[in-house]
Amino acid sequence: MEQPTSTPSPPPPPPLFSRAAVAASCVGFVLIGALQALYGPSIPALRDTYGLSPSAAGTGLSAHFIGAVAGVLVFDRLFGRIGNRRLLGWSYLLMAGGAAGFALAPSWPLALGLALLAGLGFGGIDYGLNQLFAVGFGRRSTAMLNILNAHFGIGAVLGPALIGLVGAAHYPAVFLGFAALTLPLLLCLAGVRDEAPPRGGDTGVSEDTAADTGVRRRVRARSLATVLGAFVVLYVLHVGIESGVGGWEPTHLEAIGYGATAAASATSAFWLMMTVGRFLVAPLALRWSAQAIIAVSCAGMTGCLLLAAIPAAAPYAYAGAGLFIAPIFPTGLPWLLRAAPRAHRAGALVMAASMVGGVAAPPALGKAIELSGVRAVPLILCAISAVCLITTVWLIRAASPSVLPTSSPVPLTPPVPPTSLELPTPPDEPAPATERTS
Repeated sequence: MEQPTSTPSPPPPPPLFSRAAVAASCVGFVLIGALQALYGPSIPALRDTYGLSPSAAGTGLSAHFIGAVAGVLVFDRLFGRIGNRRLLGWSYLLMAGGAAGFALAPSWPLALGLALLAGLGFGGIDYGLNQLFAVGFGRRSTAMLNILNAHFGIGAVLGPALIGLVGAAHYPAVFLGFAALTLPLLLCLAGVRDEAPPRGGDTGVSEDTAADTGVRRRVRARSLATVLGAFVVLYVLHVGIESGVGGWEPTHLEAIGYGATAAASATSAFWLMMTVGRFLVAPLALRWSAQAIIAVSCAGMTGCLLLAAIPAAAPYAYAGAGLFIAPIFPTGLPWLLRAAPRAHRAGALVMAASMVGGVAAPPALGKAIELSGVRAVPLILCAISAVCLITTVWLIRAASPSVLPTSSPVPLTPPVPPTSLELPTPPDEPAPATERTS
């Protein structure tokens, strides 16, 4: 009897990143974290150089963020049409050229244009590497995203420290130095695979079957839009809390009796704990689901901000809030891609919205604080954090298959229902890094 022949399985695709490319990506995040943090400490020198008012000098960071939002949207539009190496390479060049031009610009309008150009490259690097890390490491993606974003925090601490060391008057040299450090990263792009794995929305599943009626399609679209809206709310509000604590913690601490030095040190501790928190959560992400980590983070953040209303505990509570805020941004991206697998541009929408929220939140918080007083800062932030927690709990329930149907074929046997903190893996995708193991 002729023995059946087995078809050899195709070899697995090469890894998306070489080890050198992973290391270069982390260095890239140190640089973009530093660049974003350099504008604020440079304001005194910018005012002297260009004869600006404080509000006018602050528009440099606003131009940077406008460019960053545009960079996210442009990178997302070109994702899959142009190779990853070319997209990342152009992003690094735009950021380096914009930062160097900002340092040497002879006039303020030109400096603003170059800050926008640097922001365009910043947004491409931020979104591009987050997107590729979210799909490129299988079960380890959530852990790797937390490590990647922890390096952003390292840069955000180093940038202002360097300005403080050399003096604000020497800000052009610091901007030029960071621009120069960006260029060697171009050499490491050879270790990035040009073709990325499919995004959450490109899972390769078949189109809706004939049994899927128009009513089901409308329910799916409505549920998907609601889930995406909830993720936008979560990201905008938690970024608003992050910028709110960073901006208003010193003022609140001084108002309740702490000295200026102690208040500044406590604020530095908040940013430091955000960086430490992302490193700490990386091994936990290999055992716990993303939604469980985010739920715990939102609950802890809310509790710490409530505790910050007690003067004696305030500095420590703010540091604890930084620790709990840390995992939300990077951990939410893989969850988003699984919860909305057919939304091709979900990641770009959420990241762009979070950047807009980071710009809009401080003035909005300032207005609320004008009405209620500086001592109400932790309670206002606590209320916003409570909304984040409620949104997370709603997402855990709403993003289940029974509420958000997919177009995958109906299985012959009933599936095992997921627990409240676990979502099923979309077809043809590697198991997520966020699944809890025994």
